Amino acid sequence: MVINVLPSLLAPAAPAISPLYDQHGRPLEYLRLAVTDRCNLRCFYCMPEEGIKYMPKHELLSYEEMLRLTGLLAGLGVRKVRLTGGEPFVRRDLVPFMERLAELPGIDDISLTTNGVLTAPHVPALARLGVKAVNLSLDTLDRERFFQITRRDELPKVLETFHALLDAGIQVKINAVVMDGQNIDALVPLASLSRDLPVDVRFIEEMPFNGGSHEAGPASLPWNHVRIRQHLEDHFGALLPVSMAAGATASEYRVAGHQGTVGIIAAYSRTFCGTCNRLRLTAEGGIKTCLYDQGVLDTRALLRGGKSDEEIVAALSAAFRHRAANGFEAERQRPLHQLSFESMATIGG
Repeated sequence: MVINVLPSLLAPAAPAISPLYDQHGRPLEYLRLAVTDRCNLRCFYCMPEEGIKYMPKHELLSYEEMLRLTGLLAGLGVRKVRLTGGEPFVRRDLVPFMERLAELPGIDDISLTTNGVLTAPHVPALARLGVKAVNLSLDTLDRERFFQITRRDELPKVLETFHALLDAGIQVKINAVVMDGQNIDALVPLASLSRDLPVDVRFIEEMPFNGGSHEAGPASLPWNHVRIRQHLEDHFGALLPVSMAAGATASEYRVAGHQGTVGIIAAYSRTFCGTCNRLRLTAEGGIKTCLYDQGVLDTRALLRGGKSDEEIVAALSAAFRHRAANGFEAERQRPLHQLSFESMATIGG
């Protein structure tokens, strides 16, 4: 039975902040919250061609359960929440949920990652809510190639969202996965968007989170962060490093004469683990302290088992305090039967 948390959410008290650090001295400040495992695209690097088996609705956390967990995590130091999926806007009533999320004491930064297909009509509401940034997944500006990658002909809607966000004054960060033999010719056109527009274009090392395995390891990656940077410098000249905020995953660079920036996320090489300050909460309530772990806590069982706030906080604290030092250690700790990896849609982006 789902426990009733509505009364406590109607008039939330300010959380007593007890900043939480893991055993490696990294603070908990950032929650990536997946609101659904469903997506309206079928990107081949995210899931197998046949798709994935979506969870029944009753197995997903309710919005009330998400609010309760986020409020508890705010008491442990979380200040930033990024909504992910799947595709967040596939879930009904997302904007009303975001309005309630913004009212939680301690949460002062709400952002989201979206593929942009359903987002444009909601941009005015996002601006009204004070959403600070939107990460827009966009791997190419070519319509035919977009269809090949996503298996859907939706590029015009994504570009509509892109321009709507810019017009609303919301910071736009484009996320492009770099895929050998698929979209290498798209890197320069995408990076060129930063010349005349105040956008951040980030290139992400490809990760086999499509039901595949990691047996080959990062050394086999044709386009790692070093090669991506060299490719960009061959076209734009020297990339000038920008100071990184604590916990940032992207190495950001300025290009001479460009309004925006370009960035590289070494997601598979895992060069940024030493400053990681985040948790992932999957749509069914699983806590991941690392993208590469197998999941370390089932919060849905705690919530629906009638556990008190104090008991849930204790469990969350224990999970965060016993994190792997980096993604390689987290991967080694996975059971042998879990050496093949989930679809990114089930992990939460």
